Amino acid sequence: MEMNDGDNEEFGFSRNYFLAKELRGSGKRSHSKLSDIDVVDEPELIAAASKIEPKHEKEVKELMNSYKSSYTEWAFELRCGLGLLMYGFGSKKALLEDFASTSLTEYSVVVVNGYLPGINIKQVVAALAELLWDQLKSKRKNPGSSSKVQQPFSSRSMDDLLAFLDEDRTNECYVCVVIHNIDGPGLRDSETQQVLARVASCSHIRMVASIDHVNAPLLWDKKMVHTQFNWCWHHVPTFAPYKVEGMLIPLILAHGNTTQSAKSATIVLQSLTSNAQSVFKVLAEYQLSHSNEEGMPVDNLYASCRERFLVSSQLTLNSHLTEFKDHELVKTKRNSDGQDCLHIPLTNEALEKLIAELSQ
Repeated sequence: MEMNDGDNEEFGFSRNYFLAKELRGSGKRSHSKLSDIDVVDEPELIAAASKIEPKHEKEVKELMNSYKSSYTEWAFELRCGLGLLMYGFGSKKALLEDFASTSLTEYSVVVVNGYLPGINIKQVVAALAELLWDQLKSKRKNPGSSSKVQQPFSSRSMDDLLAFLDEDRTNECYVCVVIHNIDGPGLRDSETQQVLARVASCSHIRMVASIDHVNAPLLWDKKMVHTQFNWCWHHVPTFAPYKVEGMLIPLILAHGNTTQSAKSATIVLQSLTSNAQSVFKVLAEYQLSHSNEEGMPVDNLYASCRERFLVSSQLTLNSHLTEFKDHELVKTKRNSDGQDCLHIPLTNEALEKLIAELSQ
């Protein structure tokens, strides 16, 4: 049986493939490990990275300016009830904020930083309801009329908040929510995305969002995309660096260190109320003075905070603890006596730096 040129070529390729595999298997294997690499400390790596001169600044600026001609179109799409979804390589934070500050002046705007690791979606929806209520009060002909809203929005259920945002009213009041990285770590779970989809479908809400993850569209089903979010997709590559979005992401080539851990925790705590910060400080001080214990019992924390007039009830303390756990600032574990104890997953050195930051 004769072989033509094509068969000879295929046979030669197959033979060479198996020969290469055989030679590779007989060679010496490297015993190097990733842990053997002498990586630098994170501050040193950040300092070195900051000295790298940015490239193509002029072209990036021109590209950003070119999108300004689309602002009118984007604003019109929002008025028509569509949601704006921006995608493309590069940080879109500056672009969305410029669009909001110049073209969305008729709306009350709430900005959500989805790139942060812990976001309380209930607080976001309550803030939207508060802004809408303020608009309704300012446009009411008779300001002295009795208010339908007796209960504070922060204590209302999610269903009540969504019903308020979707209530049919004659006056045109809208709140626009701008979400940087709707696919970010703090928002990408299924339950949060379902809530955001319901928020976007409310009659008094307009939504502008950005995505950066290649699999972001997999977060939504057909109903969410076309009926609730009602996305209008815009390809807006900016090629701008992800400086702010990547601030809390640990660097691969650097050791995690005390300074960085304290800095990350401080950034998160600064987004909470001063009362919550004081409660956290009580827990941190206890952990420093009782470093040989497994953690601070919840009852002890409540008693200490009650003495300092930081909380008025167990319910108030639980709301603070929920925030801490959502932001991964506090972990709960059971001690040998069966009590639930609270523990801050930081070293004593990091805790001391954190307390010093909070005391400034």
